[in-house]
Amino acid sequence: MGSLPHVVEDCMGFLKLFSDGSVHRSNNFKFPVSPIEDNSVFFKDCLFDKKFNLSLRLYKPNNKSNNNNSNKLPVIMFLHGGGFCFGSRTWPHIHNCCVRLATGLQALVVAPDYRLAPEHRLPAAVDDSVEAIRWLQRQGLSHGCGEPWLTDDIDFDRVFIIGDSSGGNIAHQLAVRFGSDPTTIEPVRVRGYVLLAPFFGGEVRTKSEEGPSEQTLNLDLLDRFWRLSMPIGETRDHPLANPFGPGSPNLEQVKLDPILLIVGGNELLKDRASNYATRLKGLGKDTKYIEFEGCEHGFFTHDSYSEVANEVIHILKRFMLETSA
Repeated sequence: MGSLPHVVEDCMGFLKLFSDGSVHRSNNFKFPVSPIEDNSVFFKDCLFDKKFNLSLRLYKPNNKSNNNNSNKLPVIMFLHGGGFCFGSRTWPHIHNCCVRLATGLQALVVAPDYRLAPEHRLPAAVDDSVEAIRWLQRQGLSHGCGEPWLTDDIDFDRVFIIGDSSGGNIAHQLAVRFGSDPTTIEPVRVRGYVLLAPFFGGEVRTKSEEGPSEQTLNLDLLDRFWRLSMPIGETRDHPLANPFGPGSPNLEQVKLDPILLIVGGNELLKDRASNYATRLKGLGKDTKYIEFEGCEHGFFTHDSYSEVANEVIHILKRFMLETSA
């Protein structure tokens, strides 16, 4: 008789990968926050990918107070984090973050789910996010016959993609894919990308990765996320992990829409984000890097109504105005 399957990866007890390839997920999460009830925002779920049964959540401000001399709402697509292994539009802190973005930016927020690793390794999450963009494109081409919330008062010419952690990594992948030929997603026009501490990796450690662990994040957990999410046999220098790895595309010839990076000063991922911004600037790309001293990973998404989160909202407003001109 063969030996029974044993655990080869244990991710905080909530996700276990066994030697036979089977996966056990626990839904016994004890979230530190509850969903915020805000009557100024309506929200609803929509199926956007029938093949993989993937849904997204729409958030629409109840009382529009647009300051951009337009009666139409811009669109924010929010891509959640979770190391490609966790997360959903339904999680309380992700929901609260999207409510905050909808009210603070007076925008329609689109928050898609994507398939998670290790059941669905990369590039599944990227492919699903592309499909979410395609869904948005289909709404823009439906001439009012599609999703009722995406009708005449939505500005498909002002779309912004905000990605948190692994969602920030996905945002980079989308920027590379759509930057060179934005006509492929018309009438959707992405004006800019916001990467909130993007989850990038690499075989060579950075100084911040080797520094003190964060309260909820450490290097061992980051490495485990990569082992669970990367295609089998690939390293952290794979193009899906390292945008400047040995096999990654040469971004010098790639047209990129404006990119804003927002990072906490105490983040393990800080140096990778800073290096990413520096390298892009060196290639002549429109890139801004903002660091919040003393903040750890997820400081905006996990507490979207804090004083520092209010600063982030002001920065996002300015970025949207500047890139829409």
